[in-house]
Amino acid sequence: MKLSIRKALAAAIPVLGLLPALAADTWQIDPAHSSAGFSVTHLMISTVRGEFGAMTGTIVYDGKDVSSIKVDATIDAASVTTRNDSRDTDLRSDHFFDVKKFPTLTFKSKKVVPGPAGSFKLVGDLTMHGVTKEVTLDVKGPSQAIKGMRGETRVAASATAILNRMDYGMSFDAKLADGGLVVSNDVAITIDIEAVLPPAGPPPPKK
Repeated sequence: MKLSIRKALAAAIPVLGLLPALAADTWQIDPAHSSAGFSVTHLMISTVRGEFGAMTGTIVYDGKDVSSIKVDATIDAASVTTRNDSRDTDLRSDHFFDVKKFPTLTFKSKKVVPGPAGSFKLVGDLTMHGVTKEVTLDVKGPSQAIKGMRGETRVAASATAILNRMDYGMSFDAKLADGGLVVSNDVAITIDIEAVLPPAGPPPPKK
């Protein structure tokens, strides 16, 4: 009898280890309430801010353990905006994102490094301008889950990172008379995501 119990436990342990993955749900990134913002230094004295307004993708998350999180996100490069038409045209050109040749930016997570409550690091591959580099995002969240107006469940999180545009082949480097850069190499990234999990059953009747 004791041997049988030991065998049963030995068989159960691997299965139990898989339970978090099996229980994880696939959430959809809500494009209407998500964006990727950035800021760079202009002329070495001021800050220019912009964002990508079109982001889609999925997040695998069991709703409890951040270690279960897996992110696969895509950003439309042509959706970049800094609220200045001339500058946005330049950003879409081969000086920077070259959107005709590289229409999307993608991020695929590889691992989670848990941190203090309400925060963690998300490590993954960012592909931009045809170059793939591993990056680490500092994440705040996920928020407490709430129910939306249609019975869906929603959570939110925000992430930050500092990237060097030169690492991604964006080598436009016009210089000032004193040698300073017109646009800084370091780019501060801020990502705000709201993710949606549809209701398990049929949608509630319309009132």
